[in-house]
Amino acid sequence: MTVTANDNIRSIVAGVAIPDTGLNLDAAHARIDVDIAGDTADIHITLGFPSGGIADELAHSVAARVSDETNLSGADVKVDWRVRPHAVQASLDPLKNVRNVIAIGSGKGGVGKSTTAVNLALALAAEGGRVGVLDADIYGPSQPRMLGVTGSDVESRDGKTMEPVEAHGVQTVSMGFLVDENQPMIWRGPMVTQALNQLVFQTNWNDLDYLIVDLPPGTGDTQLTLTQKVPLAGAIIVTTPQDIALLDARKGLKMFEAVNVPVLGVIENMSTHVCSQCGHEEPIFGEGGGDSLAEESGVPLLGRLPLDIDIRRDADGGAPTVVAKPDSAAACAYRAAARKAAALLSLRKVEHKGAFPPVVVE
Repeated sequence: MTVTANDNIRSIVAGVAIPDTGLNLDAAHARIDVDIAGDTADIHITLGFPSGGIADELAHSVAARVSDETNLSGADVKVDWRVRPHAVQASLDPLKNVRNVIAIGSGKGGVGKSTTAVNLALALAAEGGRVGVLDADIYGPSQPRMLGVTGSDVESRDGKTMEPVEAHGVQTVSMGFLVDENQPMIWRGPMVTQALNQLVFQTNWNDLDYLIVDLPPGTGDTQLTLTQKVPLAGAIIVTTPQDIALLDARKGLKMFEAVNVPVLGVIENMSTHVCSQCGHEEPIFGEGGGDSLAEESGVPLLGRLPLDIDIRRDADGGAPTVVAKPDSAAACAYRAAARKAAALLSLRKVEHKGAFPPVVVE
């Protein structure tokens, strides 16, 4: 087979690293289209995950590599993406109008899972994805407060299904929309399961690339029901470096493995604290816990997030850090973690169920 000039350029470009992902364009299965006109090259790169935050940097790196390793005078590089649906549990069909559902779990409460979930969702949206947030914590819904929305924003056009509420560019639904914030949910398991089914399957999600599911803490009946009935493309485990948190995070990770849901990686939350007065940095919950959990489980460490008072203030105020302080170090850490998770998901098997209309023979 003859190697063309286009093939040569494509081979050179394939080795360029994608920031924050640990992958190069070849490993990320990026589509690379090359058209040489005279002494310049038009290069179109299509990634499998939203990457608006790094598109310019990646385009610059590709152009520089072409300039350094060829005789061309320059390259015009365009970077965009196409998010495809990925395989879910074998017995389930994909969720209507949702390409990928990603569960965020922790195994225990108090590790900042909900705050992490909403910031990851907003990070994916900031990267250019179409994103929704499902608050699956029936007993303690927190997403309405974090996103600054209330039950008065909820609509039903047919009296049977619910329209998601949009906040900060993401679609969301929560049991918190349907009950007063101070009302306790004194429900037994079957009622909780029914409510979850309604939130998941009777919400009119609008053309989502990713639906982020904020799971309740623990590994009990509610979590098991979700992992068995909701078509999940992947899961992310949130933990702190503390040994007690890691014990339960391991259980959460094993739960996903038991129901054949791939774990995309681990996020270590509250990794270090930086004093707002003197700048001293201290790992008050310990060190290396996220790394050890990721290593022993054979999954990547997606990122480390700080224990930062602004993250708490922003979430309490209804505008999480990714939108309240988009240029902050914390927001950049959320976006890097979200980008890496989406990049790793893009490498998984593509889901073809529902991609074609059914064939009816009469």
